[in-house]
Amino acid sequence: MDTFTPRVALVGDRSPNVRAHVRIPALLTALAEHDGLILDAYWIPTEEAEGTLDGFDAIWLVPGSPYRSEEGAIAAARAARERNIPFLGTCGGFQHALLEYARNVCGLTSAGHAETASDARDPLIVPLECSLVGHEGAVRVSAGSLAERALGVERTVERYHCSYGLSRAFLDVIREHGLRFSGVDEGGDVRIGELPGHPFFLVTLFQPELAGDGGRAHPIIKAFAAAAHARQPA
Repeated sequence: MDTFTPRVALVGDRSPNVRAHVRIPALLTALAEHDGLILDAYWIPTEEAEGTLDGFDAIWLVPGSPYRSEEGAIAAARAARERNIPFLGTCGGFQHALLEYARNVCGLTSAGHAETASDARDPLIVPLECSLVGHEGAVRVSAGSLAERALGVERTVERYHCSYGLSRAFLDVIREHGLRFSGVDEGGDVRIGELPGHPFFLVTLFQPELAGDGGRAHPIIKAFAAAAHARQPA
């Protein structure tokens, strides 16, 4: 019997006005009751994330962009990537994990987010042609990917609440540096990314927090929780 209870950092600026934040406590309860995956979760505001994530067994960079501290959000993604800590980034977490990777792995130090730096020389995260706030859309998932293993399907319909996504201008350079884009929408725009060789590093532009009625955890959240449990305690 698994007696290890992973400590999970929920990095984000918790607000009752963010629907995903309201849903997360119920999803944690559902993980424990329906899946036997108990998580010891702590909310960490983005401005406190730098240097405070030691001892956590998993990191979830939750929706809520623009964050109060872009640096803190990026630091959370970097800590997970470099220390092989299971990581999930959803919506704003997807955007800022890609910013971190572009800057610190690809050497694109001027890569920016158009939401917070409209004059960025190299906008990596740009306005979507059509806002996805409140929309659902199909996602095609690459066979054999972490995303496909988590979802159990090669096509899924997911809910969004965002207006920004990854610029296609950076796809090749990010791929060349090892990140895999494992899910795209019907138009070919990236909706899922993952890091091969990492125990669990998955980012989604859609919000799995919003799936269903909140009574059961989305398969991606369940897979993240399972990865946290699979991590060997120090």
